[in-house]
Amino acid sequence: MGGGHDEREQTLNQMLVEMDGFDANANVILIAATNRPDILDPALLRPGRFDRQIAVDAPDLKGRAQILTVHAQGKPMAPAVDLDVVARRTPGFTGADLANVLNEAALLTARTGGQVIGNHELDEAIDRVVAGPQKRTRIMKLDQQKITAYHEGGHAVVAAALRYTDPVTKVTILPRGRALGYTMVMPLEDKYSTTRNELLDQLAYSIGGRVAEELVFHDPTTGASNDIEKATEVARKMVTQYGMSENIGAIKLGQASGEVFMGRDMGHGREYSETVAATVDVEIRRLIEAAHDEAWSILITYRDVLDHLVLELLEHETLNQGELATIFTPIVKLPAREVWLSSEERAVSQRPAVLTPGERAVLAQGPVQAPDAGPED
Repeated sequence: MGGGHDEREQTLNQMLVEMDGFDANANVILIAATNRPDILDPALLRPGRFDRQIAVDAPDLKGRAQILTVHAQGKPMAPAVDLDVVARRTPGFTGADLANVLNEAALLTARTGGQVIGNHELDEAIDRVVAGPQKRTRIMKLDQQKITAYHEGGHAVVAAALRYTDPVTKVTILPRGRALGYTMVMPLEDKYSTTRNELLDQLAYSIGGRVAEELVFHDPTTGASNDIEKATEVARKMVTQYGMSENIGAIKLGQASGEVFMGRDMGHGREYSETVAATVDVEIRRLIEAAHDEAWSILITYRDVLDHLVLELLEHETLNQGELATIFTPIVKLPAREVWLSSEERAVSQRPAVLTPGERAVLAQGPVQAPDAGPED
C-alpha cells in the first residue's frame, strides 16, 4: 500500500529511463494505449516522453456505419437490411459492441435455421448487447406482469410528454439480464453535450416508473431501485459538477479519489464545509422532488394512455416505435420551462444567437411550399 519499491514502481522507473535514453536509438518510436488515462503517473505524460496524446472516443454515426460495413463482410445479410439504420439505433456503441451485435445476429440466425441475417435478428442482437439475453425460463404471474407493464409504461408516457427528451423507440416487459423489462429512449443523432432541461427530463422519466407504481397500486416495489440510483446520480452531478443549482453556484465540489498503487493518496478530506454539504443534500432532494411532481402530473393527465399502453404490453409484450406512436397520439408535449437564472441579479439577454450566412439564406427564401399534386398523381 503505497510502497516505493514494488514491481510496478521498478517497471515504471526503468521505462522512464529507457524513454529518456533514446539518443542511441533515434529511430525508436514508443506508442502506448490505455483505457484508464486518469491513473497514469504524471511522470509519463511530461513533455519529451509521450509527446502526443490522442483520445479515441466512441465512433459517431458515420463511423458506426463504416464499422458495421467492415464486420458485415462475409456474413449473409438480407437485402432489406440497412446498416445506416442499425448505426442510428446504436449511439454510444464501440467498435467491439458493433462487432458483437453482428455476431449475435449471426448466431440467432443459425439457431433458427435461417440463411440470411434479417432486421429481426439485428433488433434482437441490439437488445442483447444493451440489456442482456432474454430469460425465457422466468415465468411471471399476471399481477407481476401488470406491475412491470405499469412501471415501464410510466417511463414511456412521461418521456413521450416531455419536451426536451429523445423519442421512445421500444418498450418491453420481457425479462432481460437483471431487468424485468425496459424502456428504450433513443436519440435521433449523436450528442456531445447535454442541456439543463434535458437533464431535468432525464430525472422525470427515470422516476416515472416508480410514480406509476405509486399512482396505480399505492404500493411501490423494489424494481425502481436502479432508476432511483441513476436519478440521484444525475441530480448530484447537476449540483456538484455542472453548476446547475442557483443556491450552490458554478462550483466544483468533491474530487475523484486517486489510485493507491500509483502512489496517490487513498483518502482525502472533504474540501467544503458541513453547511455546504447540507445545502447540496437539500438541492438534490429538491431536484428529485420536482421531477417526481412533474412525472405525477403527466401520468394523472394521461392515465387513459397509460392504461391503453399497459393492455397492449400485456398482449404483445414488446412494442416498437411505430406502435408506440399510435398509442401516444393523444399526448401533447409539455410547454417549455421557464428560463433558468443562475442568479436573480443576472438577467437573461433577449438577444438571440448569431445566424450563419447559410441560415440567413434559408430564412430569406421563406417557407418551402409543397408541390401541387398533378392529375397523374
